[in-house]
Amino acid sequence: MVRENLWPLARAALTMTIPLTVISFALGLVIALAVALARLSSNVVASNVARFYISVIRGTPLLVQLFIVFFALPQFGVKIDPFPAAVIAFSLNVGGYAAEIIRSAIQSIPKGQWEAAQTIGLDYTGTLRRIILPQATRVAVPPLSNTLISLVKDTSLASTILVTELLRQAQIIAAPTFEFFALYGTAAVYYWVICLVLSFGQARIEHRLERYVAR
Repeated sequence: MVRENLWPLARAALTMTIPLTVISFALGLVIALAVALARLSSNVVASNVARFYISVIRGTPLLVQLFIVFFALPQFGVKIDPFPAAVIAFSLNVGGYAAEIIRSAIQSIPKGQWEAAQTIGLDYTGTLRRIILPQATRVAVPPLSNTLISLVKDTSLASTILVTELLRQAQIIAAPTFEFFALYGTAAVYYWVICLVLSFGQARIEHRLERYVAR
């Protein structure tokens, strides 16, 4: 029974779980960078709004955030299909957690780097893009990789809003057969393999970014 369903489970991972993870993480990083820069801004309003956003995201369960996007927003006339709703919820969640990682990474860069950039005529945006962010990326990669790995596992929550990702597919197959242990165990192995691949990628990226570390 399990052998017959290896491909359906793999297909769910390839067509739903992995795309959901990649899209949500990419959008979450964009949100996180904007929020981190707002947190570091001298503009009090922008800084406080960023603080509030981070506080709300980190202080509420991801499942509640997912339910608000999918079940609560339709009460205000905003109806979102399951997959986009999951992307929105996961992206906002990643943005809240990754924002603090990026902020800390930026602050870890010595102030002398900023001053040196100013002496050669770089403006704020140029300094960030060419000097600060490449170095901050090296610092941020390990914790951001942990966030990504957590997101892979958190995508299983999308099954609660009927996204047919890996766990949901395992539930559908197991329901008529009652082969819960075998099918859920197989799903767990798939999640584990995905996380192993990501961990390997993390190590490669860290090695390549070594050249950006100030010595």
